[in-house]
Amino acid sequence: MKTYRWATLGCGVIANELAQAMQKDGRTLYGVANRTYENAVAFAKKYEVEKVYKNIQDLFEDDDVDIVYISTPHNTHIQYLREALKHGKHVLCEKSITLNAKELEEAKQLAEENGVVLAEAMTIYHMPLYKKLQEVIRSGKLGKLCMAQMNFGSYKEYDMQNRFFNPNLAGGALLDIGVYAISFIRSFMSCTPDQVVSQVKFAPSGVDEQAGILLMNPAGEMATIALTLHAKQPKRGMLAFENGYVEIYDYPRAEKAVIAYTEDASQEVIECGSTKDALWYEVNDMEEAVSGAADEMHFDYTVDVMNVMTEIRKAWGLSYPEERESL
Repeated sequence: MKTYRWATLGCGVIANELAQAMQKDGRTLYGVANRTYENAVAFAKKYEVEKVYKNIQDLFEDDDVDIVYISTPHNTHIQYLREALKHGKHVLCEKSITLNAKELEEAKQLAEENGVVLAEAMTIYHMPLYKKLQEVIRSGKLGKLCMAQMNFGSYKEYDMQNRFFNPNLAGGALLDIGVYAISFIRSFMSCTPDQVVSQVKFAPSGVDEQAGILLMNPAGEMATIALTLHAKQPKRGMLAFENGYVEIYDYPRAEKAVIAYTEDASQEVIECGSTKDALWYEVNDMEEAVSGAADEMHFDYTVDVMNVMTEIRKAWGLSYPEERESL
């Protein structure tokens, strides 16, 4: 398979993980751009990145770049997606890929018009554990999915200027951590949820601090989600099937699941993959999709999840400055 040249837009925690994932295969990132040029220079030096762009636009206009990884704050994603896709770059974009469904539809159309792959960097779609669980489910021995339960709680100090609580940075639990929970559920549901109800507690800044969400699809599969940004919860996922249930801890980058079978109370432990290699799995799946060898990016799930999140925020009356006239 062709060796693709990657450039990262942003050089924070995720970009560091991306550079380290490249090193696993003896490769390096080709380019880096950042709003603060000095940070990009330091990043390039640390990871031996060949090219540092003084202006972000220069990255998009570089014909040598094949794939762009966007890891800037998610309220900036759509402006960078527009430029990258218009310039014929394949794009892997951090979650939440856009703020709302309208933005995502625009990006999707641009990707189609320019014949490039657009995908969200959702670790759940790429971890080997989840691919193995899907094989178990397809075998039929668990029966039909009945109910899913998701918890994700993270304790963040009340600082209304940081990205978690600041509306000017599209803060809030739903787009930051809820996207994981809904993506998990969508990946196991047999069809898209079409019934959505929720409750929300707002932070003093006006973004969603805490939420409870109920989902159901036409197949009768149901899910409950509990999110909070101001209290710790286990990152726990539970899937209840007719013939048993599955428990997964630390589910965004899970490497272990336990299946408990109803009939005889026996347990099956599935372990595969490695949490620390999450970005490496994403890179490999993205390159497979770009090459046309296989498509494990699940963009259809990304669209479904964004539609659900947009519907939820409309019900809450929560919009961000960039979308006050469009949501």
